[in-house]
Amino acid sequence: MNKKVNTLLFILGATLFNILVTIASFAILMLLYAKFIMSLLPEFGQIWGIPIIFVAAIIVSFFVYRFVLKYLMKKVQIEKYFDPIFRGRK
Repeated sequence: MNKKVNTLLFILGATLFNILVTIASFAILMLLYAKFIMSLLPEFGQIWGIPIIFVAAIIVSFFVYRFVLKYLMKKVQIEKYFDPIFRGRK
């Protein structure tokens, strides 16, 4: 495989990984919310937990993605296997 195919596969894999991490963190946060916090809130305040959990899941997935990407960049020589997505001005 050449660098362009590696780059395309990496982008697709990273996108799928990010979506899965977002779904997993949403499910975990929703379970924690339902088990521990939902019973403490009044009924009219319980509905606000879902949008807050959704935003928190996106933030968690962003930080997990950055951590994994930094770890991958330390282990793999990016220039050797991947083609740059954007070219610099000449």
